Amino acid sequence: MNDDPISNDSANPHFAQLLTSLSTGAEIRRRRLLQMGLGSAALSFFGLPALAAPAGRPGPGFTPIAASIEDTVRVPAGYTLQLLYAWGDPVSDGPAFRADAANSAAEQAEQAGMHHDGMHFFPWIEGDEKSSTHGLLCINHEYTDEGLLHPDGMADWSHAKTRKSQNAHGVSVIEIKRDGSGAESRWQVVRPSPYARRITARTPVRIAGPAAAAPAMRTGDDRRGNVVFGTLANCAMGFTPWGTYLSCEENFNAYFNGLDQPSADQKRYGVRKNGGGFRWHEHDSRFDVATAPNEANRFGWVVEIDPWNPAKPPVKRTALGRLKHECATVTLASDGRVVVYLSDDEQFEYLYKFVSRDRFDATSAGDNTSLLDHGTLHVGRFDADGKGRWMPLMHGQNGLTEGNGFADQADVLIRTRQAADLVGATKMDRPEWIAVQPQTGEVYCTLTNNRQRATAEAANPRADNAFGHIIRWREDGADAAAGSFAWDVFVLCGDPQNADPNQQGNIKGDAFGSPDGLWFDQAGRLWIQTDVAGSVLNRAEYQRLGNNQMLVADVVSGEVRRFLTGPLGCEVTGITATPDSRSFFVNIQHPGEVGGARSDPATPLAGSGWPASQFAGVTGGRPRSATLVIRRRDGGVVGS
Repeated sequence: MNDDPISNDSANPHFAQLLTSLSTGAEIRRRRLLQMGLGSAALSFFGLPALAAPAGRPGPGFTPIAASIEDTVRVPAGYTLQLLYAWGDPVSDGPAFRADAANSAAEQAEQAGMHHDGMHFFPWIEGDEKSSTHGLLCINHEYTDEGLLHPDGMADWSHAKTRKSQNAHGVSVIEIKRDGSGAESRWQVVRPSPYARRITARTPVRIAGPAAAAPAMRTGDDRRGNVVFGTLANCAMGFTPWGTYLSCEENFNAYFNGLDQPSADQKRYGVRKNGGGFRWHEHDSRFDVATAPNEANRFGWVVEIDPWNPAKPPVKRTALGRLKHECATVTLASDGRVVVYLSDDEQFEYLYKFVSRDRFDATSAGDNTSLLDHGTLHVGRFDADGKGRWMPLMHGQNGLTEGNGFADQADVLIRTRQAADLVGATKMDRPEWIAVQPQTGEVYCTLTNNRQRATAEAANPRADNAFGHIIRWREDGADAAAGSFAWDVFVLCGDPQNADPNQQGNIKGDAFGSPDGLWFDQAGRLWIQTDVAGSVLNRAEYQRLGNNQMLVADVVSGEVRRFLTGPLGCEVTGITATPDSRSFFVNIQHPGEVGGARSDPATPLAGSGWPASQFAGVTGGRPRSATLVIRRRDGGVVGS
């Protein structure tokens, strides 16, 4: 969800302005494979990707499916779909979903939140093996549609409705297990489970890192500036080598009622009068800027959650910067330092990279808990010669001084966007998900679209970027911590039947646009998920592309095949898999949404009846975001 007006009016170069003399760069050197194992039997282990020659890596092995405008999820022949976890399902042994949306706020706090987004599967450890039949699943719940969440929508807005809305945001942690074997076995949510919990917009969350306790982080309720109630706008995610989940706060500004005349800093983050119309401020004064001027500074962070320890509070890691965070993709540098790639999801915003000060220690999970609190945040500049560099956002460097308005490092991080403006970062076309190729270490990023771009360039000839593209870069020296890199455009998305050559793209295979979700499986196949806005889905330039979809790309040949199509009005988002790659988990978000508007509670099924329309025995009454399980009927590797 991103309907905000452009908030970056800096004079920094646009990515399109730099696409003039693209070079391919040098071949990446090989690097040895490091397999990092964690000591705790409850923690999964994390592999450092090897940099190896790509030859011989398997590509997509299925027959692609056609585009669809049906109100159903479709996958290739030979695959099965199972509905696992839908909005309103109990997290553990809580209350069931009510078709009329009459569940209370307290009940919603024990149920799946709305609008599933990024997620990750953490396998159980059985002996020395990672289980592919048992684990924990962490799922983000990005935002709410109040027209569906309450029986009468936003009429007679109340304290109870505010609480229910807040409880439908955040994260689910559920325990899941596959019963039996063979094609007939099914995944189940384990109920009850000691690991199951909901983290909501009201859950106490610790603040850590350089911005903790800073004056701009203190409020009347938290005079120390180290604890905040809640996380929200949880979009994509990441996961760490020490077995924790990173949830990213994206469009946090939508929840705040700003001032009639907002400050320059508030404008830079899109904090404006009435926000996104959630009306929380009417019954929770934290979300009224006039009453609590610093509260908005406490959102827009990456939140670390330990799924294996339900009693441990989540932590906002301020060293990773304050953005409209889309994702936090983690890898390791050659020397074992932790590297986190970060994206700011808005038109003309930037790409970032955090490099930890200290090294990951695979022998002691406890010693890794503060790795994300100490290090250097960088912002990317993509130059016209196909090279790029990471510019540190450190107080005292690159003009980030008190004389230029930055008091200290906490100030740099709280105002990350302004710091990136000052150092001259490259404006991008809505940076979203980032994925690291497991065999080569190349980094890929979706740039969803940008209809506001006015400048056409030879290597990216679409002044009106309706369809978006995917870029990739190769860090110098094959080291994720490097300060420079080589980059190119992997694919320009588009419709090859479009009469305008600038909108046709260069896809080798099935057409798509507005790429969003991005993820590599263990074999190196690139999975692409789309988020075409409801206002243009199956209309105008997108009239031939069908509903939102999931595709698979061979990054060597460039071939793209369509694997899944979603129901009407949905976004396809969130993907993870079991260690054996034989069970995939995929989220369907906001089925039935039209044009980004809230639904009419009088006609909740006007846009879609999914998932009840497709799966027997599922409570309907409203379209419901949900997690699906995808498997091959013969038990083979998905996508092969």
